[in-house]
Amino acid sequence: MKKLLFSLVVQGLGVGFSFSQEKLGEVACIYNTSTNLDSTTAIYQRLGFQKVNENSFPSPWAQYSDGSLLIMVRKDNVKYSGLTYYTTNLAAIVTQLEKDGIVFSKKTGEADPIKRYYFNSPDGLSIMLADNLGGFSQPKGISLLNMNPADFKTAEKYPNKQCGVFGEYCHPVKDLDKSIAFWKKLGFTVKSKMDQPYPHAILSDDLMIIGLHQTSNFDYPAITYFGIQTAERVNLLRKQGLSFTNMQGAANVVTTGWEGQHFFLFSLGM
Repeated sequence: MKKLLFSLVVQGLGVGFSFSQEKLGEVACIYNTSTNLDSTTAIYQRLGFQKVNENSFPSPWAQYSDGSLLIMVRKDNVKYSGLTYYTTNLAAIVTQLEKDGIVFSKKTGEADPIKRYYFNSPDGLSIMLADNLGGFSQPKGISLLNMNPADFKTAEKYPNKQCGVFGEYCHPVKDLDKSIAFWKKLGFTVKSKMDQPYPHAILSDDLMIIGLHQTSNFDYPAITYFGIQTAERVNLLRKQGLSFTNMQGAANVVTTGWEGQHFFLFSLGM
């Protein structure tokens, strides 16, 4: 699994990003709900994230970032996890997506203080578009797609000293080509595609990196980080109270945050 994911990302290196059209928004984040923001904050801080924003409107929420990835967590008893884009041009984007064949599963009402539109990928990943009311900013840090390959084996240069380098927000798919076609409608471009050991691809819109994996090896979306000395970093995280499950070796692990968000921490192991 880890060699597969790493080979995908490495093949994407050197492929320059180019924005053809900003279709979804100005800020992208992974969005979750939690019943306890204090516990969520403590876990993300252990994983190398800092709280960068918080408010209680329209309900308590907080944003966390390691400089490369933004995670939004809202206090709510209803469990939710997905990908969110914030935009100052919501109505126009929604109209264009509907013309492109996107069907929204939920729309907020006229009286709602923040407008939100929800739709799903062919494999059930929830995507939300929401008003950007200001104060949200897109991280500009290093990911495995734009990191200098010479820095891969220098842990001191990783933006996240606990997790490593952000690689992708991955999720399993049933039909890779169908999923790729869907994400292309949203402004994503394919950075890498392979058929072995199973069909898989890396896509990006220059705001988020998505990994599509036609496999039954895992059945949930996961935030994936890569790095050297993963076993040592995992041991330090264990001492801070985090629990891990091994995936194809002691240096490749998965952990789950308070709100149920999975993290893959993989060794580069080149």
